[in-house]
Amino acid sequence: MKKTFLLTDTKKDPQRVLDSIKHNIRKYIKREKRKDLPEGSNFWKINCKFGQSEESAVEIRFEDIMKNINEISQQNLESFYIELIAEAGTMNFKKKEKAEEAVESEDSEIVEEIREIEDEN
Repeated sequence: MKKTFLLTDTKKDPQRVLDSIKHNIRKYIKREKRKDLPEGSNFWKINCKFGQSEESAVEIRFEDIMKNINEISQQNLESFYIELIAEAGTMNFKKKEKAEEAVESEDSEIVEEIREIEDEN
């Protein structure tokens, strides 16, 4: 989805327009995540760009989409640009499997390494 949304409409309340935009974005994301994954992938990654215009759009985190929309609406701007591109991704579960094996076998060295990694995160 590459789209410029208008935040103003002469016939509608601005809050209703904002709610409609958010609904359309959520609907698009749900639709993309329902698609079948290609072989070798295990999740859909959504790449996001956001800005006042297409030229000024910058990459943002997926979690910050609604926060940025709320900020733009509070600035009383007329429109904003959003780009959402779904990309198949692969998450590596080897660390988690290794941790479970270590806990089961009670391998103290591996358990300590895992605890150190968890503390860093």
